[in-house]
Amino acid sequence: MNDAEPDCDLLVVGSGGAGLCAAVTAAHLGLRVIVIEKESVLGGTTAWSGGWMWIPRNPLAQAAGIREPLDEPRRYLRHILGAQYNAERIEMFLAHGPEMVRFHQEHTALSFIDGNAIPDMHGQAPGARTGGRSVCAAPFDAAVLGPELKRLRPQRDILSFLGMSIGGDLRHFLRAGRAVDSAWYVARRIARHGWECLRHGQGTTRMAGNALVAALLKSALDRGVRVLTSHAAIGLMVEQGRIVGVRVRTPTGERELRAARGVVLAAGGFPHDAARREAFFAQPPGGLAHWSAAPAANTGDGLRLAEDAGARIDGGLADPAAWAPVSLVPRADGSVAAFPHLAERGKPGLIAVDRDGARFADEAGDYHSFMRGLFARCAERHAGQPVEAWLVCDHRFQRRFGLGHSKPWPLPLGWHLRSGYLRRGRTLQELAAACGIDAPGLIETVRAYNLHAREGLDPPYGRGGTPYDRMQGDAEHSGPNPCVAPMERGLFYAVRIVPGSLGTFAGLATDVHGCVLDAHNQAMPGLYAAGNDMASIMGGHYPSGGITLGPGLTFGYILAHHAAGQALSVPQVHSSTPELLAA
Repeated sequence: MNDAEPDCDLLVVGSGGAGLCAAVTAAHLGLRVIVIEKESVLGGTTAWSGGWMWIPRNPLAQAAGIREPLDEPRRYLRHILGAQYNAERIEMFLAHGPEMVRFHQEHTALSFIDGNAIPDMHGQAPGARTGGRSVCAAPFDAAVLGPELKRLRPQRDILSFLGMSIGGDLRHFLRAGRAVDSAWYVARRIARHGWECLRHGQGTTRMAGNALVAALLKSALDRGVRVLTSHAAIGLMVEQGRIVGVRVRTPTGERELRAARGVVLAAGGFPHDAARREAFFAQPPGGLAHWSAAPAANTGDGLRLAEDAGARIDGGLADPAAWAPVSLVPRADGSVAAFPHLAERGKPGLIAVDRDGARFADEAGDYHSFMRGLFARCAERHAGQPVEAWLVCDHRFQRRFGLGHSKPWPLPLGWHLRSGYLRRGRTLQELAAACGIDAPGLIETVRAYNLHAREGLDPPYGRGGTPYDRMQGDAEHSGPNPCVAPMERGLFYAVRIVPGSLGTFAGLATDVHGCVLDAHNQAMPGLYAAGNDMASIMGGHYPSGGITLGPGLTFGYILAHHAAGQALSVPQVHSSTPELLAA
């Protein structure tokens, strides 16, 4: 056996929310921790996310008087997950998620805002709630990071405005052209952002997932965690059947980092690993025509490292990724970027159509289900053709809400029209010709939609029929349904959407403590996984917003205790038989 002195107790590969939570928790428990990140900036996909975490029975909900028995979220998950319901891991998550939130409230720089008005996505399912199961990172002043600020991943450019980090204040930015209070808010934000850039070289007011990363990074540094950027893991070190460290490629050459208690793989899954997408993605066919909103560096490193050491990949999920509709935004340098359509689909006066001009889903519904609907439609009626659809609206809608990356009034549309990103027609027939949509089909679809939309109804898809739908709508809409309004006045606009994802679900099989399992379903000593490197406990389903970060941080917290020799209690599995009815 090698008697070399270990460099640390726990080594974390990846600097997203799950990895940083594991690092902070382990350091709090007395372990020496190193975090390595192959990019020059920190935060992974988390830094570009909305920062929401689905944690039923969390302390913020409890403090607000929202109390529910444990069987309610359990019942909801049984219904949505169906055959993919893993009782052992679900019970561990439900038991220790609230504890994780409380730990950060009491011991770290991470604060939260509540999601007590954020409903579950499948509002008609048994056990669904209209709020109280979500938390989000509170805004964070990243100036406290000092010189480490330059290593924090900036807000993704196509999702920001003037480089600002935007979170729960998105509503003000969308209303700034038509509401005095929002215009005043945005003006102050711009002025503050300019002052921050003058003082620090970049904006320091971080929100959403960027605030989550910034707060966890501050907490890690305060506890002496060593955070090494531009350090890429290239192999696991195995001695006498135990993982004892990682071989790392650094700017100065390769080195070995030894870890006495183990290695945590939290490298962000495989959204940009073309070979693994081809193996796992049935839609789009072969996984090739797929655009992920995750950073390009998320290339499946953690999964490859573990597989090479004998780990098992769990691919038996309902879906291998968190599907999302994206549009492709041309850049001035000739490249393109994937813009995820998560917000405007629920606003009144927009529909989504296929190349026949026909609708195929509740546009206001969650992005994962929306894409399931598109995949099903394309497989049924457009087999062998590219998977695509169009979001269609009128001039009033575009100027009020924007469409994709094209912003609402008073921002101009010229670049988006010239680049072909945004298509426009004086009539629906002209718009159909510009997009390659069947014109008679589109005209008939809009006629049928408008017939009921004038009354706020949507008989084919029930748009606006759930609390989640209505939250996505426009609370200031004068009609009876915040998600439905007729499309009657040209000009008409459209943006093409294609398959994309927010990250991957398939990943390493783990036990209730986050220990990676081998081909014989045995825990591999010294190897853990968290975040998108760990197979999702949701089994490839999407019950609610925050079902990636919520379990990610929770299992980072759980595995850190196990690595520290202070394993958390394993709840008794509830004896009820899961319903095998997936939503």
